[in-house]
Amino acid sequence: MENIIQINQLYKSFKGVEIVSNVNMNINKGEIYGFLGPNGAGKTTIMKMILNLIKPSSGKVTVLNQLVKPASYQYLKKIGCIIEYPVFYDRLTAKDNLELHCEYNGVHDKRSVKEALEVVGLGGVGNKKIHEFSLGMKQRLGIARTIVTKPEILILDEPINGLDPIGIKDVRELLLSLKDEYGLTILISSHIVSEIENIADRIGIINRGKLLKEVTMEEVRKENAGYLEIKVNHLEKARNILETHLGIKNYEVAGHQVIRIFEHVVSQSQVNKELMLHGVEINGMEMKQLSLEEYFLNLIDKGDQYV
Repeated sequence: MENIIQINQLYKSFKGVEIVSNVNMNINKGEIYGFLGPNGAGKTTIMKMILNLIKPSSGKVTVLNQLVKPASYQYLKKIGCIIEYPVFYDRLTAKDNLELHCEYNGVHDKRSVKEALEVVGLGGVGNKKIHEFSLGMKQRLGIARTIVTKPEILILDEPINGLDPIGIKDVRELLLSLKDEYGLTILISSHIVSEIENIADRIGIINRGKLLKEVTMEEVRKENAGYLEIKVNHLEKARNILETHLGIKNYEVAGHQVIRIFEHVVSQSQVNKELMLHGVEINGMEMKQLSLEEYFLNLIDKGDQYV
């Protein structure tokens, strides 16, 4: 696939404090790339370096095959972005705000404002002033502003922060439609892992300035083939039976009286039969799969062991 954004050995420090350390990332054309990490992990700093708002201490950023240099700006015409929280002129209408944005970006197609408002579901409120907008409407308008100039790339920093479940669902569906119907490449950061799981084609997981992993969601699902979760009345006795009678070593205790078995060499019925034969009462048995949140937290925990 064609790389739209490439980051090579990117490093940034502020006053001697390392913020981003040796990060390598590749974002492909037409994909939604989910950038995951705790608050303060370095996500916003990297996005700002892609946009040339912050200069790297070392390393390279290439966007649309153009190496980003300190004075580069032409490539920015092909990018729509929201960094942190979208800000508008509150006493102007939504339409006026977008028209101003078009004017200083050199876009003179009058239809583009109307089209952008309709795409994000604000077609009927273009003449409404911003101070009358809800938070969800402002987030939608922020996305309208990113697409009104018809960019090839969207860079969205925490676009669902502060939204209620309905607002989150609306933004999720909007981003999927922008990818599917308009072919946009989207880099979206978030610490709400479940939402990234719903929309991303690929993810990059960052913590303390280091990129821990870059992987497709398809690979994540294959890697986490699933596990058997059993709820028992006697945890230690069940563990002993699994190890000595069934030879199962790859398991974990996941809570009070709960065991997760990650091996698939022994069938579910064999496990059930052996536990019952030895007097262990089974209160529940179910095949499950690790969520992206669990995958994410496991990676963060492993990364912290080496810090």
